[in-house]
Amino acid sequence: MRTTTKRILPLFAATAMLGMFGASGAALAEGHGGEHGATTLEAHLTELNDSGASGTAWVTVEGNEVTVKMENTGLLSGSPHAQHIHVGGKNQCPDPTMEGSGENGAIQVSDAHDDYGMIVSSLTTEGDTSPDSGLAVDRFPVGDDAYERTFEVSDQVASDITDGKGVIVVHGVDHNGSGEYDGDVMSDLDPNLPSEATDPAACGELEVSQMEHMPEGGAETGDGTTAGIENAGAMIAGGGLIAAAAAGAIALRTRQLQK
Repeated sequence: MRTTTKRILPLFAATAMLGMFGASGAALAEGHGGEHGATTLEAHLTELNDSGASGTAWVTVEGNEVTVKMENTGLLSGSPHAQHIHVGGKNQCPDPTMEGSGENGAIQVSDAHDDYGMIVSSLTTEGDTSPDSGLAVDRFPVGDDAYERTFEVSDQVASDITDGKGVIVVHGVDHNGSGEYDGDVMSDLDPNLPSEATDPAACGELEVSQMEHMPEGGAETGDGTTAGIENAGAMIAGGGLIAAAAAGAIALRTRQLQK
């Protein structure tokens, strides 16, 4: 089976499990005025699943306002890469040498959940940034595109990130070197999807930065690029699809564990 970028919607619809591991977007608080002053944190992203990906992320939290800047390299060119801030579990990245449940021991989403926890923010290029957008593939960066955006979060999320509990994860791994998301090994999220589309590619733990401010330059604040995604309008999934995909993933996982 081969799944090209033009068919990303059916491939990523069941990545709602990424959102399933997140908190509800309805919990986001409005306005500013959190307890913390401005705090800048930094994460050095290192590869998972021998992806060859690496990068650096800078996050500044001021009240309920969060600014994220990321620079990555080694990601699959021409393909979108879901990326999120996670909080929970052990607040850490998984051991890259751990034996996962995927192809040849590849780490899959469910394998790493106990380490980095739930999605609290989806690092989309525009629109909603809540966990509900965990599968908004038409609004994630493509390949190694730089990223910078400012958005609002709840008091709790702002506090957790400031306290160093945040972990940044980027998804999408070309295991077989074909240059696209494909393969016969299925994702742990849905038996119809290749694992390449959802497996984590890079991870970094946010720690208070030695710099007072994040570096200048890069993508424009509040914007990004979706260059390289074709037929983006056809890739938008509704809430019902998210719920159905998540329910199917849970049922599949339960049956597998019972065997």
